[in-house]
Amino acid sequence: MTFVLGREAGVDAGPVGRLGAYRALDGSDGAPLYLDVDGPHAALVVGKRGYGKSYTLGVVAEFLARTPGVAPVIVDPMGVFAPMADAEDTDGPVPATVVAEPSVAPTALDPRSWCALLGLDPESGAGSLVWRAAQTGDRLPAMRQSIDDADAPTRDRRAAINHLSLAESWGVFDDEGLSAQDLAGHALTVVDVSGLDPAPMNAVVRGIGDVLYRMRVDETVERLPWLLVDEAHAFFDGVARAALERILTRGRAPGVSLVVATQRPSAIPPVAVSQSDILVAHRLTAQTDLDALARARPTYLTTALENQLPSVPGEVVVVDDATETVHTAQVRERQTPHGGDNPRVSDRSWADTLGAGR
Repeated sequence: MTFVLGREAGVDAGPVGRLGAYRALDGSDGAPLYLDVDGPHAALVVGKRGYGKSYTLGVVAEFLARTPGVAPVIVDPMGVFAPMADAEDTDGPVPATVVAEPSVAPTALDPRSWCALLGLDPESGAGSLVWRAAQTGDRLPAMRQSIDDADAPTRDRRAAINHLSLAESWGVFDDEGLSAQDLAGHALTVVDVSGLDPAPMNAVVRGIGDVLYRMRVDETVERLPWLLVDEAHAFFDGVARAALERILTRGRAPGVSLVVATQRPSAIPPVAVSQSDILVAHRLTAQTDLDALARARPTYLTTALENQLPSVPGEVVVVDDATETVHTAQVRERQTPHGGDNPRVSDRSWADTLGAGR
């Protein structure tokens, strides 16, 4: 017997991906655990550092990379998923590519988001200039020219230009930025944003989320996109939030899935918890994080979730809205290298000197 998360009872068709196995009462592996990949989902993976949150996200990325009909994209803020593109397992090379220097079109941001990205009050002199420039210009040079030509005090124009120059220095804005064609292939696309500061990281994710959503609304791509975001609290706290929340609340109809992982569920908006139809919870200990999950506890969860959370890395509690069930499970081993392991002094080349008093 097998269980499929996200799939209602009686439905037995469509692709699935193996997440792991349910835990039997004696602690041994029970029935295989799968995740439905046939339809769109919103999933939340939580867990404190070192207990497997990113590892689990990598497991999901692995089976999505080999599922026909989907377009998986994973945002990598820590640089831990890039090794997947060079890995092989018993099934051969993993179909994955890495975008090491991602960029998006300036039009990915609306005027309000441009002001927020640059830390400008829209009602200030410089902020209003950037707002108007974003309304009229679809490229950074055009935005700069709009500010130069504005009938505004020199001080305000100079401040606006300086902020726009800062954005240009990030190197993430390009008229030929990531497009639907770049993101809608059959292979997993690993978008490496680990070398970027929070503001440009957010700009990239905002653009990617917009492209994936629009390509399905406009039906320009048949594949169903899955967007996986690690360290999601960093993006819900910036201009990427609007794109992520739109997928959470409106992505089901066009067929856009979102899987977000975070070690701080208390730092993401309640909609990210309440709109998730699948919750995969590793160990959590911070009371604020436990409270954030408790506030969105479904009615069929008869006991407090914090009393069911595991204490061992790799073990999870799974809450599935489709079947209205709660289960303890063990995430399967990765088939590709996991770049998130913690380095240790004892693993280094000088390990033979340890304990020698030097």
